[in-house]
Amino acid sequence: MDKVKLADKFRKFDDWWSPKLVGELNENYIKLAKGMGELEWHAHENEDEFFLVVSGHLDIHLRDKVISLDPGDFFVVPKGVEHRPVAIDGAEIVLIEPKATLHTGSKQTDQTVAIEDQNWI
Repeated sequence: MDKVKLADKFRKFDDWWSPKLVGELNENYIKLAKGMGELEWHAHENEDEFFLVVSGHLDIHLRDKVISLDPGDFFVVPKGVEHRPVAIDGAEIVLIEPKATLHTGSKQTDQTVAIEDQNWI
């Protein structure tokens, strides 16, 4: 067991919207991601999704409103709710979600990262 220094972990990768595994909590993964631009609209039918902004700014577009997150803010997207994360100028994000959660739900796009391709850093 070692502590996790987020700044050190974020320095280890540069790809956008590609979650990296940094911890486990019960049946959940703790993931880090960097966002730039838009991720596709998608939903997770059976899982909630936790977004915590570490740096930058993240807008989570829902069909009826936009949730704006700055460093230190978090939002939980309820299961089944269609959403699209947008980070126009970039953001570093912590995600907590069940281990079986698919990156872009049941929607497969060029941005989708398979569970087996989400590497530990």
